[in-house]
This record gives sequence, C-alpha cells and structure tokens, in this order.
Amino acid sequence: MTVSKKVLDVRAVREQFPALGREENGRRVVYLDGPGGSQVARGAIVAMTRYMAEGGANLHGAFVTSRETEEIIAGTRLAAASLLGAEPDEVAFGHNMTTITLAVSRALSRTWKEGDEVVVSELDHRANVDPWLLAAADRGAKARWLRVNTDTLSLELTDLEEAINERTRLVAVNLASNAVGTVTDVARISATAHEVGAVVAVDAVHAAPHVSIDRDAIGADVITCSAYKFFGPHVGVTAIRRDLFESLEPYKLAPGPGQIPDKFETGTQNHEGLAGVRAAISFIASLGSGDTLRERLLNGMQAIESHEAGLAERTRAGLREMPGVTLYAAPGGVRKTPTLAFRLAGYSPLEVCEHMAERGIFVAGGDFYATTLADKLGINTTGGFVRAGLAPYNTEEEVEAFLGALGELVS
Repeated sequence: MTVSKKVLDVRAVREQFPALGREENGRRVVYLDGPGGSQVARGAIVAMTRYMAEGGANLHGAFVTSRETEEIIAGTRLAAASLLGAEPDEVAFGHNMTTITLAVSRALSRTWKEGDEVVVSELDHRANVDPWLLAAADRGAKARWLRVNTDTLSLELTDLEEAINERTRLVAVNLASNAVGTVTDVARISATAHEVGAVVAVDAVHAAPHVSIDRDAIGADVITCSAYKFFGPHVGVTAIRRDLFESLEPYKLAPGPGQIPDKFETGTQNHEGLAGVRAAISFIASLGSGDTLRERLLNGMQAIESHEAGLAERTRAGLREMPGVTLYAAPGGVRKTPTLAFRLAGYSPLEVCEHMAERGIFVAGGDFYATTLADKLGINTTGGFVRAGLAPYNTEEEVEAFLGALGELVS
C-alpha cells in the first residue's frame, strides 16, 4: 500500500519524554547529546517498571510470570525485526553493540586462517573495528582499511576493488558515522564484498534513530544497533542473516540452547530492558501510519528524518556563519544524520561544552571512539570535536538557543 508522508507533531512528541521537563540553573534543559544516548520515551519507562512491579521471572517456568517473560521476548524480536527489515528468529539481544560484536567476531573467526583478510573503515566507531582486528590477529589474518577522505568526510569507495579481494573474509563498515553523521553507501560496499564471498558486518548504532533500515536492501549479513540510541534502554540488538546465523558456533555454555537465535544469547537476558525496547520501537511506529508494524515504522522514521533534516540545515547554516567555527560535515548532496561536529578557534571542546552546560544546553566533546577519523583530521591531541545531535524531540527554538549561546563565545 502507499502510505502518505506524515509531518511530525513535535509538541506531542515532547510530551512522551519526561526528561524534557528538567531544569538546570533555572533554565529548561536542551538535550543535544542524543548521539551519545537519546532520552527515553515514556512508554519504555512504563514498560520496564511494569515488568518489575508485576513480577518478573526467568524462562521455561510453569507459571504465568515466566510465560509473560517469554511473550515479551518474542514480541520484542518481532518489533526489532520490523525495525531492521529482518525476520524475528534472526534477531538476538545482548548487553550492547560492542559486546555483541566481540561475540560475533569470535564466532565468525573460528573458520579464518593465516593469509585471510578483514577490511575495516577509518570512518567507523572502534566498536566495529577493534573486535575484527583482534579476531584477525588471533587467527593470523591480515587487516586492510577503507580510507576516509578528510575533505568530504566520506569513505573512498573507489578503493573497494583494491581493499576487497578473494582473500577477504569480512568487511566491517558503519551505516552512518557517529562523529560527523555521514551516511555510507553500504549497498555498494556489500555488492563488492559478496562477489568474493565475504561477510558484511554493519554498525547501525548511529543510523537507527535517524534513518530507515532495510538489512537486505543494503546487503548486511550482520547488522547491530543499541536501543539506548533510539529512545529505549541499554540493550544491544543484532540481526544476522539466517544461513550465516545457523552456521555460527558461538562461545556458549554446553547446556545452552543450540538453535537460533537463542544460542547466541548467553545467560539471562535483561528482561525488563527488552520490554522497554519493544515500547521504544512502538513509540517510533506511533509517529507513522500503515497497515503493518513495518509500514508504520518506515513512515514514522520518514517523519523523524524530515523533521531532523530541517533543524540540521538551519544549525549547519548558523555554524558556517560564525567566525572561528570549523564545521566537520560532508558536502551538500551527501546524505547525513542530524549530527554536527565542530571546533571553535581559541577554545577547547571541553571549554565549549562547559560554557553551553552553564546555559542548560547539553553537548559533548571528544573523539567518541571514532579515533581513527579524529587522528586523520589532526584534532585528537587537542580534545577532538564538539558534537551536537538533533532528535525528534528537539525544536527550532532549541536550535536558536544553541546558536545564540555559542555566539556568545564567538563574540
């Protein structure tokens, strides 16, 4: 069916986030630290507290609370699969993206041998770099890098055929940069990787709150994100292509289940957190319309992206007008998330963040684990970036407050 484009009702969205009522120094807080973790939707908070208040339980019990826990897990798998464009039995949960990726890397690398190669990216968060480098080192495999163009802040995809060859076993790349927001053409990278039989592992942590995701359309064999970036609790989510998932031999306890997706989920999961994940995904779906959960999620994400893009355009324009500000952003025409990385001459990122915090505006400073990118830009030894990120609950008034407060330092 054709679903009409929806316009985000920001006032209604803001009512779903209790944290937005907080005040500091007599000012209503402006949360622009979303890339490090969004605020949590009311529905997710209610779902988590309800689970604990009404009696939680572990699995496989003959009593109602155990059955309710199993229903929550099944419902959350369905919701996460709808968000990522996968099937429920391809979805597994864990502590966070980093922990999941470390576990997947150990399982995948069991079949690697000396002379094999992995390809990682200079644009990525280290959570999608170091697990693969460590696994490669354990197996005597070699690492290659997809280079970043420091002028366009995008990957040099003309190098694909040089980096990816018949020895490549894995290619790891992000869907969007958590530092500068560049959205990567993962489908192009995946096509080249699959020609030589390589597995493609995609970090979608930063992308998930901002853009619609279709795992199969972009050619991801493994795609991983974290719910605390999209209005939920600290729970990691991965969707692994079924045939690959079934072939994996993860490190697990002998009595543990051997079928997918359970064989990947070691120990007792965060059941109250999983209740919150499902509710957070339901919040996104509530912003859209359609006959199925997948349609409502796609439509809701479209509304989010449209709203955030307008705010980001105004913010980037304001930053470019300020003397002494260096904005780190891909050029026009390159798709980006509403994440803005910049420096202000004469001030360290920490000093900028402290100035903004005094005015109730929360932005963050550092390299945000995108250390290779920060090194290539020559800013890691002086504090990295200042990073401001927009979310569906942010407003035009908050953007103007941010620009005004930064302008005080500029002047």
